[in-house]
Amino acid sequence: MSEIVKPFAEWCAAGVEAVGIAVIAMATIYSLVHALTMLVRRASEDAFQQVRQRLGRGILLGLEYLVAADIIESVAVELSFRSVGVLAIIVLVRTFLSFTLEVELTGKWPWQERKEG
Repeated sequence: MSEIVKPFAEWCAAGVEAVGIAVIAMATIYSLVHALTMLVRRASEDAFQQVRQRLGRGILLGLEYLVAADIIESVAVELSFRSVGVLAIIVLVRTFLSFTLEVELTGKWPWQERKEG
């Protein structure tokens, strides 16, 4: 059974990791194109903030895919105390990055209520 699951899990982990990288790359390109169009239209008052928002959201989404790929690879492919320890460190670092990006983008802690405007 393990011989069947392991190659499938490796392919899934690689696919999910590729999706995460693609999401970050596409978000980067999209935010740059958006910034250029805003500059051409001379609507640059809040262009910087909008580009940061778009890029930050893309990075957050990409990080979620990369964490999922790490979980698949560590748990399904190579399950050992060392791989679980490495996974824990990777997830902690990426979760910290996601958390700080979320705070930076919204200006609020995640547990604070969002006021509907």
